[in-house]
Amino acid sequence: MQTPSSPAAAANHSWLAVLAVALATFSVVTTEMLPVGLLTPIAHDLGISSGSAGLLISVPALLAAVFAPLVVIAAGGINRRRILCGLLILLVAANTASALAPNMHWMLAARLLVGVCMGGIWAIAGGLATRLVLPQRVGLATAIIFGGVAAASVLGVPLAAWTGELLGWRQAFAGMALLSALVLLLHLAVIPSLPAVASVQLRHFAEQLGSRRVQLGLGVTLLLVTGHFAAFTFIRPLLESVSGVGASWIGGLLLGYGTAGIAGNFLVGLVAPRHVTATVMAIAAGLLATALLFLCIGHAPLNGSILLLLWGLAYGGVSVGLMTWMMQAAPNAIEANSALYVGAFNVAIAVGAWAGGRLLDQLGPAGNLWATAVLSMAALLCCIAALAPGRHR
Repeated sequence: MQTPSSPAAAANHSWLAVLAVALATFSVVTTEMLPVGLLTPIAHDLGISSGSAGLLISVPALLAAVFAPLVVIAAGGINRRRILCGLLILLVAANTASALAPNMHWMLAARLLVGVCMGGIWAIAGGLATRLVLPQRVGLATAIIFGGVAAASVLGVPLAAWTGELLGWRQAFAGMALLSALVLLLHLAVIPSLPAVASVQLRHFAEQLGSRRVQLGLGVTLLLVTGHFAAFTFIRPLLESVSGVGASWIGGLLLGYGTAGIAGNFLVGLVAPRHVTATVMAIAAGLLATALLFLCIGHAPLNGSILLLLWGLAYGGVSVGLMTWMMQAAPNAIEANSALYVGAFNVAIAVGAWAGGRLLDQLGPAGNLWATAVLSMAALLCCIAALAPGRHR
């Protein structure tokens, strides 16, 4: 790969690299969430129940939590560009295998590969902004990289679901295989060499887990993400039974939610590098307020719709805000902290969705909203604790 011949060209090349990494996160998150809109036809074709097909979501999330640290450890001194390209090749293979799956066992095997890709790409990509752009641009670059996650919810999953309805679920996975291959080619063209700064070993994770700041960051991640998914996984019954929103409006409202989430992502990306604790406190307060307002005044379609947009604005900044927290907690151990963060994030997704289902069955949507409120309050208290001087334990 040729070196750009001028500072302007070098800057443009750096931002192309940031865009390529963002497309990698977009591709892997879209692949992870793809079965959400395709569970029924997948279950029908593979001869399984819709409940069993739900494993296609939970299995990659749990495996991503496990593989995030393992991929970073296994990476050792390997060039990070090579690892990203290798994971994208694996993502192409996973999507291709899903498109060709003759049965559930084959499909689950393909989704195992998705879990590896999810954990690895997130863990490596999370800390690349500091290596691709100037220090004063790291916040924006991080927001762009994690914007791929938000864009996957707004564009990737609905588009894939639409493709599945129009052409079949296998073609939706085939389309993701093609997109992943194009992202791989872009990486080969624009990602610079990224030699390993230092290999990550198991003891490095133990060292980071001993940091009070890292502990608080992981705790806030678990609380906020678990609380969010405890309610948002079941957003449709919440909107229909609590706010009285008609089924025909759900798709448009979720698109609005996702658009607000992208706005929140970039807003937090610009502010968090300078005031990360205050920013995460604002996110926690926003989620707390949204849940309480839903309980108090959400019993009308207009109110519920407005609150859903506020929910998207608040939660949209979670990924980039907490990633910034973890990077600032240990600037010299970004990969180890990124892996811990990705692990906590995906565990929270799985636990939140599972616990939310139990609450919905026993208490109805109000129980889910109370869970979100309580966990958001706990996260807010953790942020307050982070502002107080404390001993390194």
